[in-house]
Amino acid sequence: MPAITEAAAAFLANKRVAVTGVSRSPGDHGSNVVYRRLRERGYDVFAVNPNAETVEGDQAFPDLASIPDGVDAVVIGTRPERARATIDECVELGIGQVWMHRAFGAGSVSPEAAEHGRSQGISVIEGGCPLMFVPPADTGHKGMRWVCTMTGKPVLRAARMWARKLSCCRPRGECS
Repeated sequence: MPAITEAAAAFLANKRVAVTGVSRSPGDHGSNVVYRRLRERGYDVFAVNPNAETVEGDQAFPDLASIPDGVDAVVIGTRPERARATIDECVELGIGQVWMHRAFGAGSVSPEAAEHGRSQGISVIEGGCPLMFVPPADTGHKGMRWVCTMTGKPVLRAARMWARKLSCCRPRGECS
């Protein structure tokens, strides 16, 4: 498996990117932030939401297959239990790059879906955020990128690894 910086560079080399889980209510929803920032940085980005006609003022698509001329990469921003269906659609459409978004908590990562994608030849990044590597990154994303590049792991996995090494932490990384 390539280092996170190499995997991120390969993912971001694709200029046609779909973002799933983009909300009809913009705000600071993770998928919406990713969608907006990629759009602002010149990517051809497509919002996928089966319950919306428009998102962030742009046309939304009910699924990946509905996007005209397809995409090369997908950011999964839905609940983890939806990730497998997205991976299956990527397999059907020949999409070779997937990033399962996660900052803290479960995010959109499904280890089972990621493994299935890899077994089908898809490059899957589990966790973190593409915005950590799209210049100019904000301070929060720069900090997350530093953790990922120093550990070679997405943010939450790195935090859990560090917690296990601390003597004050219980096995689950819960400090008293």
